[in-house]
Order: sequence, then structure tokens, then C-alpha cells
Amino acid sequence: MTFPISRRGLIAGVGVLAAAPAFAATATPDLDAVLDYVGGQKTTGFLVVRDGETLVERNWPLPAEAAQFRAVFVHGTSPDGALLEDVASQQKSFVAVLVAIAVDKGLIDVEKPVSDYVGAGWSKASPDQERSIRLIHLLTMSSGLDESLAYVAQAGSAFFYNTPAYAVVKAVLAAAARQPLETITGDWLTAPAGMADTSWRKRPTALGNVGNPTGLVTTPRDIARFGQIVLDGGKARDGRRIVSEAGLKTLFTRSPTNSAYGRLWWLNGGEETVRAAGRRVPGPLIPAAPADLVAALGASDRKLYVVPSRKLIVVRTGQAAPDADFDQQLWLRLSKTLG
Repeated sequence: MTFPISRRGLIAGVGVLAAAPAFAATATPDLDAVLDYVGGQKTTGFLVVRDGETLVERNWPLPAEAAQFRAVFVHGTSPDGALLEDVASQQKSFVAVLVAIAVDKGLIDVEKPVSDYVGAGWSKASPDQERSIRLIHLLTMSSGLDESLAYVAQAGSAFFYNTPAYAVVKAVLAAAARQPLETITGDWLTAPAGMADTSWRKRPTALGNVGNPTGLVTTPRDIARFGQIVLDGGKARDGRRIVSEAGLKTLFTRSPTNSAYGRLWWLNGGEETVRAAGRRVPGPLIPAAPADLVAALGASDRKLYVVPSRKLIVVRTGQAAPDADFDQQLWLRLSKTLG
């Protein structure tokens, strides 16, 4: 599916739009209040797509004082004027889709031990403990390992948001496919989806201590195209099947240890939420948002929200928002505007 730009999107002050097809002017909601809020939250890119129509698209330049953010996360500018950003842990949800594709291809069984794919000794657990850790545990952040990959709990017993353990999933994919991650990402996902500005990049030394040495660099438009795959049940814009609908649905099954988390995707509408930092709170991930919202979230408030019931995609890139309640406050405004 393409991302036509409505007249509202053009007025919003996006960059060069020659690459996007024209679309007849239609009645679109007044998103000024949303844009005013988002623009004051150190945002670099914001995009709202509803039912295949881009309601608004805005790119903001980085201020001079954001030199460190630029050095660590920015990899240039795309032809449409958006920054090419390492979107932090948002990459996890892209990898989840790659795993689902590998399952479709018969290359991976998520119920098998991780060591079946990458060999023994990938963790600091004992041989028996390590054999108990299955790929599904890495996908649901319930490996029982700490960030040094030492064994601290029985696999599947507790939610612990563990980026170094997640990074092993990328090694599993490469081993199962017998191809580099960059190759399978292009062949299986980004090329068929038309995501021309998305690639894996080696991270700078400043991010070397996070246990995940490669970052996914992309743009708001490409993130929205990824979200459209979810809305379209696993199909590319031209109708080609990227991932099976059944495989896609498994990613949004609530995990036993955190009702707000599936397989490397965040889920709204649960009775309780365990945050990435470990804080356990009653209620859904974002109370103001629709209950069926699913999200790919990264540090510094990188957001992809997908709402199937509204045929809605919302993307936000940039620095960490000054408002610690950004998710809730954004959705209060979006809900008021979009209904």
C-alpha cells in the first residue's frame, strides 16, 4: 500500500514529497493540537496514517545542542527530508516479524532450545540450565538470565526486559537461515515492503555497552510501511505475502509473565503492565489509547503504534520527550481529534 499525502499533510510542512504520489484533497481532522504538543517534545519525525491515507507528516531539524544525539543515533538524511535514525529497541519488533517469517519457512521452531541454533555456551548458565532456555523465552523476555547472560531464575518464570538476551535472537536468525541478518532483512522484509531507507548499522562506541552492537536505522515513512504490514495481515503494499497471518498473530499473544508484552511487541489493553524498567503497574500500557493498540517502542520515545480497529498507524522519532507521560498525553490528544 502506498502512503498518499492529503492536502492536510502538505500544509503540515513536510520535507520533499516528490516520492509520494498525489492524492485528492479530502476532509481530514484538525491535528494542530497534536502537532503543537509533539513539536514541543524534541520530536524529529511524526506521521499519522489512517486507512492508507497520510493525515499528517512533519519532520523537525535537530537543534544545535543535540550534537551527542546526532553523533550516536543519526546516520544522515533520507530523500524525503527525514533523519535516518537508529530507532533503538524498536528494532526488536522488526526482528519479531523476521522470526515469524523464519517459522513460516520451516527454519525455526520457537519451542526449541536456543542452543540448537547457536550452539552450547552462548550464555553463562550451566549446560542443563542453558538447554532449558527456548527461543520463545527470548522473544517474551522471560529467559531467566540477567544482562550478563548469567542464570538467575527458571526460564519462563518472570518478565525481565533484557536487551543482551534479545540480541541472541539475531544470531539465531542468521544461523537458521545461513545468511547474514542484513541479507535476510532485505530479502524477506524491507525490499518487498518498499522500505528503501532501512538497514542495519554497526553502532558507535558510545552504545557499545548495551549488549546489542547493531542498530536498525530507518525513517518515519519506512516505520509506517512496517506498520502497514501489520494492518494488512502480513502483506506488502503490492499484495505479496510477507508473513502468514497466523504467524503475525502469534506476535501479539500476551505472554504469561507480562500481559502488556507479546513476542518483542508491546500490547495495550491488558490488566497489568510490567514496564521495561521492571515497574509493575495495574491497568493497560496506555489507558487513553484503544485497547487493541500494539506498539514497537524504543528508547528516547521512538514509537510505532498500530491500531487495527481504527486502521491507524502513528509514528514518532526523535530525542527523549521532556514529558514523562508522553504516551498517555499524546493519545489523549489523538483520541480527541480522531475519535
